[in-house]
Amino acid sequence: MSARPLIARQPNERLLALIREANCSNAGLARRVNMCAAERSLDFRYDKTSVARWIRGQQPRGRAPELIAEALGRKLGRPVTVDEIGMGTTRQLTSSVGLHFAAGLGDSLEQAAELWRSDVQRTEGERGSHPYAPGGAQVAPAALVEPSRDWLITPPDVEVERAGAGPRVGEADVSAVVDTTASLVDLDRRWGSGQVRPLVVHYLNGVVAGLLAGSYSEAIGRELFAAAARLTELAGYMAVDSGLPGLAQRYYIQALRMSQAAGDRGFGGYVLAAGMSHLAAELGNPREVIQLARAAQEGTRGRVPSRAEALFLSAEARGHAQLGDRESCRRAASEALAAQERAGEAGSDADEPTWVRHFDAAYLADELAHCHRDLGQGRAAQRRAADAVAGHPESRTRRRAIGMVLMATGQLQEGDLEHACHTAGRAGELLAGLRSGRGAEYFADFRGRLEPHREHRVVREFTSRWAPVPTPA
Repeated sequence: MSARPLIARQPNERLLALIREANCSNAGLARRVNMCAAERSLDFRYDKTSVARWIRGQQPRGRAPELIAEALGRKLGRPVTVDEIGMGTTRQLTSSVGLHFAAGLGDSLEQAAELWRSDVQRTEGERGSHPYAPGGAQVAPAALVEPSRDWLITPPDVEVERAGAGPRVGEADVSAVVDTTASLVDLDRRWGSGQVRPLVVHYLNGVVAGLLAGSYSEAIGRELFAAAARLTELAGYMAVDSGLPGLAQRYYIQALRMSQAAGDRGFGGYVLAAGMSHLAAELGNPREVIQLARAAQEGTRGRVPSRAEALFLSAEARGHAQLGDRESCRRAASEALAAQERAGEAGSDADEPTWVRHFDAAYLADELAHCHRDLGQGRAAQRRAADAVAGHPESRTRRRAIGMVLMATGQLQEGDLEHACHTAGRAGELLAGLRSGRGAEYFADFRGRLEPHREHRVVREFTSRWAPVPTPA
């Protein structure tokens, strides 16, 4: 017996009402849709079962919604839009889409595809404005930690080989996804997610979804899921940077599940510690930060290089810092530094997985600067933030800007208003060229910390210069 689907779709009441109004059977509608498609040289082969699925809430891809609306319009004798049939850009994500760590691989593919498709529809519906997706702003608290438990206890997928009717996927297809992801990462770091996120979402929906639905061998399938997991995790981070934490949560959970299908336990830990744990930190949930970081450590013990251990431990340290637990933070941070030192002693990073190679001394210093800031240790925060800014190359524009804001916050905590405002101003200049929600939030946090000093001359000058949050021209 197959498992009951974890996605509880909402019935498409609009479509059902129009079918009844048109006095059309399911088979009749399917036939009319196929005829409309044939007129456009499209080979659609829908039947009454297809229509039943649409009524239950499934949405067909491509031009099908447009042709369903046209077929019904012809039968009714009036124009019908895709919004009227419940398949337009205003269609809402069901509350559960993307929020579960699916037990079965088929359910996993269905969840990911529906998440990508719905995100694309809303992004296109916004027509270039800020890409708020259904459920984008709201995080489901119960799903912050629960997927990590499922990841820890769920057996690995025995096989992922697929012999479907779709295209045959080869090594070149997987390499194209990997190379595309690397290019998108570079663009995101330089310009911010607001410039790049629509490209990622369309690529996932338009290319990666098709590959996952194709045919592939066991070896190629594992590589494909690994590549899809990496790009899905990137989409999650971009959702955070676009002010969409609820959407980021969904992407991270699906990336975690795909890492399981890839057989890549280490990347699963990365998703938990670098993605979901940081999301919990952004939301001010320190206990969940610690739990997710520790789940990453437990689930990858003995399977990841020292650099990854440093990343996981630094994520835990941030949770302790948010709780105000100095001793636990010091312990985790010391262990992270020791792990990073072992990674340096190991020499070349050629044998390390690509997803962790970026976590160098500058990134670790950045994480520790956050810890010192949250513990009110301004001098140490300045020192770590300065190390981070010095170590990040020019191409990491967003990271350098955030490091400068952390440095300015440390200076402010030590009462050095003049240097704090000067450093924050440098960060503002960098952020003005980005479309980064995270960068804007850091800058706004710094401006809020200036409020007790608002009568000071240098503060008045700063707030006058930077009255709005920096945004690109």
